[in-house]
Amino acid sequence: MSAISYIEENKEQFLNELLELLRIPSVSADSKFAGDVRNAAEYLKERFKDLGTHVEICETAGYPIVYAEHIKDPNLPTVLVYGHYDVQPADPLELWDSPPFEPVVKNEKIYARGSADDKGQMYMHVKAYEALIKTDSLPCNVKFMIEGEEEVGSENLEIFVRGNKEKLAADVILISDTSILSNDTPSITVGLRGLSYLEVEVTGPNRDLHSGTYGGAVGNPINTLCQMIASLQNEKGEITIPGFYDKVEALSDEYREKMNQAPFDLDAYKKHLDIKAVKGEEGYTTIERTGIRPTLDVNGIWGGYIGEGAKTVLPSKAYAKISMRLVPNQDSKEITELFSNHFQSIAPVHVTVDVTPHHGGEPSVIPTDSVGYKAASKAMEKTWGKEPIPTREGGSIPIVALFQDVLGLDSILMGFGLNEDAIHSPNESYGLFNYYRGIETISHFYQFFTDMSKS
Repeated sequence: MSAISYIEENKEQFLNELLELLRIPSVSADSKFAGDVRNAAEYLKERFKDLGTHVEICETAGYPIVYAEHIKDPNLPTVLVYGHYDVQPADPLELWDSPPFEPVVKNEKIYARGSADDKGQMYMHVKAYEALIKTDSLPCNVKFMIEGEEEVGSENLEIFVRGNKEKLAADVILISDTSILSNDTPSITVGLRGLSYLEVEVTGPNRDLHSGTYGGAVGNPINTLCQMIASLQNEKGEITIPGFYDKVEALSDEYREKMNQAPFDLDAYKKHLDIKAVKGEEGYTTIERTGIRPTLDVNGIWGGYIGEGAKTVLPSKAYAKISMRLVPNQDSKEITELFSNHFQSIAPVHVTVDVTPHHGGEPSVIPTDSVGYKAASKAMEKTWGKEPIPTREGGSIPIVALFQDVLGLDSILMGFGLNEDAIHSPNESYGLFNYYRGIETISHFYQFFTDMSKS
């Protein structure tokens, strides 16, 4: 039996296993789910054991890393698969059509938190590996490194990678945590933005005050915070932090023109999001704004009274979480420092400001002339019948730059998600087509990569 036949015959089992994994609320950002995060790691360990594969739970200062390997022949090429089993918080729960950790299959999609990011995409690799093992057709060595802290910055992964370079030695890294242009148009991500994520705290009076007695005489931290945030971008959508653009990669008109040849329907984009117009930095298209330009966004803002009914309070404090997506040549630590210094400098005298960095990561660009990229392209071409388009994606996977730096390896970002999957949002979903097509494509990748590595 071929691996593809095995996949076809075991689709129901593959789906049921993924649904089991999705029922585990492995939210790494919330300590009340700590036991569940660990349960997800144990679930993966058991699946590898079922296949007779060497597997370890590698402890870290945070959540564990699941490491598995099958060394068929040390002289054969080795593929290192990276993924993560932790997921984003499901809040706001009331906006879900069904409970986020009770997966529902409808409209040919799996609805659950983590279905696309990244359990569904990570588990494709486990099942592709199973198909190759069960049909005795695995052509190379395979290692798996599946972590539980990607959604909170992968802080302990760097320590693990730096301390286990020999263990993780490979010829290429394969990751599925990105998207394709559409189910009709395959693509491979060759660029990711970096990230600087911070929290700001603005303090006014030493306690909450009565807004009638003190309003108009004492500065309101929420009002002030809003004014400070508003000043961070001008009317052209440009970020006003001094030095922010100094190292931004300048791309040629030819490159930008080629980027914009990718299939994109602006009207469909707006309709899907239920917006009347797009908004962003002037002089750039939507594709460019999300792929090659840096951004600054408020991810959350709060303060004062937000409970039911009314409470006329002038708050003592106001808070916001702010993220900046970065492009090649920008350094996350440098941008974090620029932001912190600037935000402190624009604070009026009636408040004090604290800036707390949370996590960050560096941008990365992957070459398209490597054996790994060519093997991924051939694998997609085999399953889709057409050559994939190289694209740059707006999201961040900080460990890609880490792998380049520490292991000296490029990561092949062969994802199968769609923009409509609503990752990080209520009603996250992942298409059955994408799940099964991903398993099939990954199984082809191993053969193409092995053959090309020999030539």
